[in-house]
Amino acid sequence: MELENIVANTVLLKAREGGGGNRKGKSKKWRQMLQFPHISQCEDLRHTLERDYHSLCEKQPIGRLLFRQFCETRVELMRCVKFLDAVAEYDVTPDEKRKEYGQCLIETYLNPKVRSFSVCKTKEPNGSLQGASPALIDSASFPRLIHDYLSMAPFADYLDSIFFNRFLQWKYLERQHVTKNTFRQYRVLGKGGFGEVCACQVRATGKMYACKKLEKKRIKKRKGEAMALNEKQILEKVNSRFVVSLAYAYETKDALCLVLTLMNGGDLKFHIYHMGEAGFEEPRAVFYAAEICCGLEDLHNERIVYRDLKPENILLDDHGHIRISDLGLAVYVPEGQTIKGRVGTVGYMAPEVVKNERYTFSPDWWALGCLLYEMIEGQSPFQQRKKKIKREEVERLVKEVQEEYSEKFSPASRSLCSMLLCKDPLERLGCRGAGTQEVKEHPLFKHLNFKRLEAGMLDPPFKPDPQAIYCKDVLDIEQFSTVKGVELEPMDHDFYHKFATGSVPIPWQNEMIDMECFKELNVFGPDGAVPPDLDWKGQQPTVPKKGLLQRLFSRQVTCVENCPWSSVVQSTNQLHNSHSIFSHSRGEQPLPSRLLCSGKRLPKLPCGHDRTRG
Repeated sequence: MELENIVANTVLLKAREGGGGNRKGKSKKWRQMLQFPHISQCEDLRHTLERDYHSLCEKQPIGRLLFRQFCETRVELMRCVKFLDAVAEYDVTPDEKRKEYGQCLIETYLNPKVRSFSVCKTKEPNGSLQGASPALIDSASFPRLIHDYLSMAPFADYLDSIFFNRFLQWKYLERQHVTKNTFRQYRVLGKGGFGEVCACQVRATGKMYACKKLEKKRIKKRKGEAMALNEKQILEKVNSRFVVSLAYAYETKDALCLVLTLMNGGDLKFHIYHMGEAGFEEPRAVFYAAEICCGLEDLHNERIVYRDLKPENILLDDHGHIRISDLGLAVYVPEGQTIKGRVGTVGYMAPEVVKNERYTFSPDWWALGCLLYEMIEGQSPFQQRKKKIKREEVERLVKEVQEEYSEKFSPASRSLCSMLLCKDPLERLGCRGAGTQEVKEHPLFKHLNFKRLEAGMLDPPFKPDPQAIYCKDVLDIEQFSTVKGVELEPMDHDFYHKFATGSVPIPWQNEMIDMECFKELNVFGPDGAVPPDLDWKGQQPTVPKKGLLQRLFSRQVTCVENCPWSSVVQSTNQLHNSHSIFSHSRGEQPLPSRLLCSGKRLPKLPCGHDRTRG
């Protein structure tokens, strides 16, 4: 039994390392799998794709790179792109170097005496041409004006270029059908609500993911269709480095599958309680709290309240950064409205949730207070680990009792915890009108540059061991029992069709870039020449390679056509078409088909008859 676990872990580690070859986990046929279609096959996409500059040239990673390549063909557009790069760099510059870098940026791009100024100045609403001040740069107003300029004539020219045609080819590949054969499957990592979670790898790119399986019969038995679809749609909508990304959604005969970011570092519960003394040093806890704060901000900006923040739902990646996972209880909050729902995990539910009152995003800030407390203290504020307390008693403590603080807390960390664990949601930090910004401005985070944190430029205080598997042994993960008494019906397939939508654009495009598929495949002709797959006058789509059976049958027909009997077949067919006895235009009965030579199979000859001599 121990051998089975060792083998499963060894195979997974080898896959994570790229298989040890030059292809980095890619299939031998990866180029064939990602072969561009001829541009003529992309015409439907050309007519149906929304012509939106923000989506095509800013939001979508491959679209952004191809638009940049287009801009590089024109000097004035390239200067605009370089200016935008400089502003982005300014945003993440450390505070002590920020003033110096900003002055350099102004002198290079916004000084009327500098040549590049003429291409970076844009029209203000009143029609005058002006430069910009450092204040405008800081507030991102000027970069927005540059994007407004690029979205006009340059964008229209881009849509008529080979770079946009290449983007259509990438979109064609992005929308290919996704099945279980798209992936290699590896060991089970854990359990979800409706099925197991295992590691998987995309054959074409070598990218590793986690595959969360939702068994169809288990979903139907628990009437969990709405919950499963809600989680899928929310994951699809959110694009954040602090929330797990949904890359693919597909179905098999027995399950619906969500292919998500693989987090190899384990969850916070494991690290809090199973890696030495319970709890973390305060700097480590503060770093995780700051990244969780950024993840909640990204969710709240999409008007999504998470409602299930707890240590086991916070995962670490290879580098030690965290992501929020398991959005099964997350829900969209309509603008200007509140929601109601007594959901979550006992000990982490806010007082207003326990009381079944209406709320918006306040439960998430309460749960962040619980989690920060637990990371520092080594136990939850309202229940002790391995000590059974009735649910009613925990809920009474949440509503009525003030949490206690030990010497492990500094004044700043105690202050933040107490402000997040305020019983009154209207007085709670993060709920006073300014949202996430209230939390970010707390003194506990004063040493953090949130711009650099959000860009992934700060080193985490802990980096997981790349040779470790931070999950239970294969045999220690309890298996699901077989679902009995449930039969799938044709009407269920409507739901499965809504769920299994294939690739998600932004994660898929990031995968192509991260795994260097974009770099290797996005090649144009020498000196700007149009490659054959983009040439309307050039080579048309190649005929797909025939399978074994197709080749065998076509070979049989070819043999028939080349043999001496083919002349007999042709003569007979001509006779059938011309002679009156084979015609049934006047109502005569046609000759039985068994007496006609169709060219598909030769009649059997008597034994010993020589076919070559007739």
